[in-house]
Amino acid sequence: MSRLRRAATGATAVALTASLPYWLPRLVIDLRVRLFAQVNGEEGIPAPGREVPVEEFKRVYGHPAANGRSRGAALSDLFWYWLSPGPEVHQEHLEPGPRYDEVARTTRQILAGLSRERWSELVGRCTRRVLDELDQGIGGYGAREHRVRLRDLMMPVWAEVYYEVVFREPCPRHVRDLIVGNADDVVSALKCTSLRHMDRRNRLTAYLRDRLAGDPPPVPLPSLLSRREQAYYLQGTFFNTAVVQTSEAMAHLLLALATHQSVQNRLLSGEEDADYLDHVINETLQHFPLFGVAHRITTDEIPRAGRPAIPAGSVLLFNYPEYQRSGSTGPQRFDPGRWLSADTRPSAFIPFGVTANRPCPARGFAVLTMRVAAEELLRRFRLASAAEHTRSLPSRGPCLLIPHTPRRTTVAWRPATRAARLAGMRLGDRWGAIPRSLIQLALGGYMVWDARRQGLCRNYFATAAGDTAVPAVAGSR
Repeated sequence: MSRLRRAATGATAVALTASLPYWLPRLVIDLRVRLFAQVNGEEGIPAPGREVPVEEFKRVYGHPAANGRSRGAALSDLFWYWLSPGPEVHQEHLEPGPRYDEVARTTRQILAGLSRERWSELVGRCTRRVLDELDQGIGGYGAREHRVRLRDLMMPVWAEVYYEVVFREPCPRHVRDLIVGNADDVVSALKCTSLRHMDRRNRLTAYLRDRLAGDPPPVPLPSLLSRREQAYYLQGTFFNTAVVQTSEAMAHLLLALATHQSVQNRLLSGEEDADYLDHVINETLQHFPLFGVAHRITTDEIPRAGRPAIPAGSVLLFNYPEYQRSGSTGPQRFDPGRWLSADTRPSAFIPFGVTANRPCPARGFAVLTMRVAAEELLRRFRLASAAEHTRSLPSRGPCLLIPHTPRRTTVAWRPATRAARLAGMRLGDRWGAIPRSLIQLALGGYMVWDARRQGLCRNYFATAAGDTAVPAVAGSR
């Protein structure tokens, strides 16, 4: 090989290696999606899609027949697997009927027990306590500019909040650790960055069962559930979903501020009206919706004018990100100002679901609580990040927290040093995505296979029906 050819080969290898962070993770993600589809079986009607266009999305989603939740969908085995223990009594996965009605009513009663003023006080107090711990160096962060993972930073806040919402008393530190360990394990498994650790989940279940036996919460729990199922209900609804989803929402909001300094500057200047932060929250939820694809199983035929009816037993796949993108006006830039006018406000915006079909129970106060937590953080810190911001956020949101008024003992970073830290963050985030995406491919493939093998949902309904054999699931091969 000539010297010129060796040089060209070397340059090509260097260029290919340098470009890995920009194409390999996306390639692996595409491969993982195809693997999931193949293992789960080709089931489902995408919405929006060819059979359910954008203009029919909300009508079909809200139709009374689109009310089946778990039974009859191969995807349910996977969600039950990720949400174990207790998916059979998780509010989002209960079939319609008396058990679902009582569970949903209990959740509303627990959440409605706090006024908006009480919600604000509670969230503010819990956020300040966690930030005080951060400033004191608890967990090894140190007493200066902090490099944090935003999801990890916010999870203890919401663990304390929802414990107090349920039990109407402050959360003990050891219980907060149980809740955070459980919630982190659930979300890490969902994002395929880690396998499930059922011992972490079972420790929280054991605590809740003991607590309910001796000192139950003020709001009576669903009478149609056994004591064990009541513990599962609290764990799934409040200490899985509520803690995980609110932590994710806050991580997206804070990372959006950290990566859009002009928006953050407007908030910190104090010149904007009180609604501006709400516009930022809405813009964040528009770009990074918390729900991905919600599946519903039709329990009856859904008739449609000018189109074939959707048969009973169909699995409808409601794609939130795809639907919300369809209603955006103008380029896909981060622009809270679009919410100032009805002419520019996105027309397809369902951050908390569709009212007629199991909407998020937190829809009445989620924006309020996010605003309070963000304001507490912005009073102390400026946020800066160079991490890539994606909806799945498997990186957990790397971010620098820069104090507004450093203490005398605080080491203040010079601008050049801070720029170097951000450059290092950008580099680490890009290259860290390579092994992380490969881990997600391997662990995700295994968990999809293991979920189909265990068939938690399939076997549960087979046993409930008194069947001796496990029936085939719609869409399975």
